[in-house]
This record gives sequence, C-alpha cells and structure tokens, in this order.
Amino acid sequence: MPTPSHDKDSTLGTEREPRGIRLQRFLASTGLGSRRRCEEYIVAGRISVDGEVVRDLGTRVDPRRQHVAVDGESVRREPTRYFLLNKPRGVLCTNSDPAGRPRAIDLVPGERLRLFTVGRLDESSEGLILVTNDGELAHRLAHPRFQVRRTYAVQVAGRPTAETIASLKEGMFFHEGRFRLQWIRRVGTKGNSAFLEVGLNHGQNREIRRLFARVGHKVMRLKRIEFGPLSLGRLPEGRFRPLTAIELKSLRELSTSRRTRRPKSPAESPATATAATGPAPRRPSRGSSPPDRAPKHDRRGRQPRRRKTL
Repeated sequence: MPTPSHDKDSTLGTEREPRGIRLQRFLASTGLGSRRRCEEYIVAGRISVDGEVVRDLGTRVDPRRQHVAVDGESVRREPTRYFLLNKPRGVLCTNSDPAGRPRAIDLVPGERLRLFTVGRLDESSEGLILVTNDGELAHRLAHPRFQVRRTYAVQVAGRPTAETIASLKEGMFFHEGRFRLQWIRRVGTKGNSAFLEVGLNHGQNREIRRLFARVGHKVMRLKRIEFGPLSLGRLPEGRFRPLTAIELKSLRELSTSRRTRRPKSPAESPATATAATGPAPRRPSRGSSPPDRAPKHDRRGRQPRRRKTL
C-alpha cells in the first residue's frame, strides 16, 4: 500500500519520520518526465503502486520494496543522461505529437531511455535545448525561483529605437502577467532589420515574440545561444553532444542555489531604524551650548548680553 505523507503515531500523538520519497519525485527520476508532468499522470489515475491506482500527490513510496507502474507498465530508475542539442526550426519540444511531426528527442538516437527536453523552444525557434532523463534536475532548472539565464540571438523587422528598447526592458503586461527583457544589446543591421542579443531569466510562452510584436517589430528569427552555464558554441544544426563534467557540475550547483535576497530585519535596515527612532541627534560644535541645556537668564528673566570681543 502507498505510504501517506503524514503518519501520526496513534499512541504518542507525535509525527513519525516520513518514509520513502514522493511518488512524483521517484517518477521524475525514472525519466518519465518533469516533476510537474508526473504530477499530471498521478492526478489522471495513470500511476499504480502495488497494483492500486493512486491519485494523491502526497503519496510516498519505497522503490526498493514497492512496485510502481505507469499505464500498467513497470518503471524503474535509469542511468541519467544529459545532452546539449542544437534544435532546428520545424522541430517540436514535446514527447507526443498526434500529427507525427519531428521531435527534438528524435535527434538523439541510440538512447533507449525516456528522454525529454528541459524547457521549450517553439516550432519556429532554434538553438540550444537541454535533453535529459533527469526529471528532478529538469524541474529545478525550469522553476522561476532559480532564475536560469537564457540568451537569444534575435533578428527583428525594422530598427528599434532607444525608447522602444527602454520599454521592452521596463516590461509590459499580458494575460499571464508582466513580460520584460532583462537586457538588450545591439549587434548589427541588415537592410531594414536589426540583429539583437536579448536575455531572460525565466521564459514564458513565446515571450520574446509577443513583446516585440507589441512594439511593432516582428521577430524574423530567434535562436537560443546560452542556457545558464551552457553555450551553443559551434555545434552544427541538428547535432547533439553530451555535457561535460564541468557543465553538469555547474548546472547542479545552479539548481541548488536560490537567487533570492533575504530581506533585512528592522535591526539591520538603516531606513527602518531611522523611521522608528527618528534621526540621530547632532553633536554640538565646540564652544556651543548643549541642545538640551536652557539658556541662562538674570533675575528679571532677561537673557544677559554677550560682550563683544575686540
């Protein structure tokens, strides 16, 4: 039977240590897909544990003792593989296409593993895409919390002005929220088109194309050239290569470090301290009376006249 996520001891009333690992995490480690995709499989009732269908996302399993199946087929952990692919235009970043169009994972032959792409490039875009069967790493790299930098080479119709570039960096609101480019660098021009290099920290669906369309510059060509520490380099179109040990180490370090700033406590923030206690008292200059000492008066309540010094 699947193990519930929170098991309380009926006698002592204390929580026991959770046993096993989350079902979606185990499924992702088998190469079935990203953790989010595995959660969709669980909710859809496609996953069974020891012959019993489970739909609870809090389910934990012990892979060494329990039998996990997807659509009745057993799943097990596979050796992890990591590939950098130069995706051509017209190729899809999906594992299932009813129309039978070419997929990015089909360009990595000879691997009888459940591979999938990390993130997506739309059908009209090209360039660097990471292909792996490591669902846990894919989940982290795709999560906006980790702010993985993405760099693109873009050709747009027309020549954007400085005001247009400023508005793209400032951001615009769409149905999904605010879209903005982290940086833009001019590379060159050709006829009535411009070549740019732009950067994102977290990509939304067709974000770059929709931003430039909003300001009147259609994207003619879009190519991803960097993803975090990975660089496309001179890898030919449609070809792939395994990641180096250094690249893989950099990816793992990136996926385990949160790029979030810890807010300062009131004791650490000068602005907060000033607002709470008021400005610091000014030190009296030499020869002047302290600010909290009243001036001297004579018996009639008049202030004595100061003698002029010659």
